[in-house]
Amino acid sequence: MKKYTFTESKDTRSGFGAGLLEAGKINSNVVALCADLIGSLKMDAFIKEFPERFFQIGIAEANMIGIAAGLTIGGKIPFTGTFANFSTGRVYDQIRQSVAYSDKNVKICASHAGLTLGEDGATHQILEDIGLMKMLPGMTVINTCDYNQTKAATIALVNHVGPVYLRFGRPVVPNFTPADQTFEIGKAVMLNEGTDVTIIATGHLVWEAIQAGEELEKLGINAEIINIHTIKPLDEEAILKSVAKTRCVVTAEEHNRLGGLGDSVAQVLAQKLPTPQEYVAVNDSFGESGTPAQLMEKYGLNANSIVAAARKAISRK
Repeated sequence: MKKYTFTESKDTRSGFGAGLLEAGKINSNVVALCADLIGSLKMDAFIKEFPERFFQIGIAEANMIGIAAGLTIGGKIPFTGTFANFSTGRVYDQIRQSVAYSDKNVKICASHAGLTLGEDGATHQILEDIGLMKMLPGMTVINTCDYNQTKAATIALVNHVGPVYLRFGRPVVPNFTPADQTFEIGKAVMLNEGTDVTIIATGHLVWEAIQAGEELEKLGINAEIINIHTIKPLDEEAILKSVAKTRCVVTAEEHNRLGGLGDSVAQVLAQKLPTPQEYVAVNDSFGESGTPAQLMEKYGLNANSIVAAARKAISRK
């Protein structure tokens, strides 16, 4: 098992803030819009550097999406920012009609995704957003795992033409990917080559998958671990190549098991390589109030659950 270490833990939303600042430096057409959550989205540095390129829309998320779509007509590259629940569920009609259907170059950047929003509870947590966004034709869906990857992904969006949903979070998590990485949209990252089981993880569950791999190694199980940061377009080649070797798979995500990464992987395998698959995800329920750690434990979104799922998948070969 390849060893991964980290020197610091940071929140992925801060990676977005750092990436947004760099994006603004790369292209003068980059503009930012926020729905009254500047601090939560870490947009302060961009605003300080480019005050004339920032628009505070207030608590009017639907209006923010409409304005962003309009700005693209003049050649601007708008990055919108609010909580994931408000970035998708609250404004789905506007995204569908004004952004996706119209194929506008809007970057919908969403913080506080999943259960790890924590104490604000089920009304602010969202576990359906990946499903909502990946069903929209032409929408790219990205879910990053740490600070460095989120920063790199944000920068990469500058040169990507078309609507994008970028999902990240609030909690402090290990920052273990390279600071100088080049983010390739739609390209999976191989974290550990193995032969016994494929573990495909996204977002905050990537680090948990690495920890699970270390525990499985102690049991004599050699896990192949893949970081799927881009859920749409999905790297089908990487998935099929791995599963053809291991003959079983576990998917891990901080999302409802319905409509997320697991379903995307299952669809590929059902069509091209039927394989035993186990899900580590929220089992078709809403969240609740609690600390991020408490919620990840209660809903089984951790290394222990991945280990159990891997052993079960292997038993089904």
